[in-house]
Amino acid sequence: MYRIMVTDLLRHEVIRTTHAKSKEVAPLAEKMVTHAKRGDLHNRRQAAAFITDKKVLSKAFDELADRYRDRNGGYTRVIKLGKRAGDGAEMALIELVD
Repeated sequence: MYRIMVTDLLRHEVIRTTHAKSKEVAPLAEKMVTHAKRGDLHNRRQAAAFITDKKVLSKAFDELADRYRDRNGGYTRVIKLGKRAGDGAEMALIELVD
């Protein structure tokens, strides 16, 4: 589930989920951006083993790596949205910074 959420976050650059899931997904997404920034074959294969879509993998290594080249961490932001109507779960928005 986390692999799919990280892939969707890198694809759409913002997703809406529960606060607990967003706190789990943020470090995983940051690790994928770090792999993309390093850009060598080993890091591409490490990211490819986690990201489920080849187009998203290309986007990470082409666009996101260039965007975050000068930034040392802190690629994601979690914004609390309040409680969900059905079950009262705390909702959050997780997005890529910039």
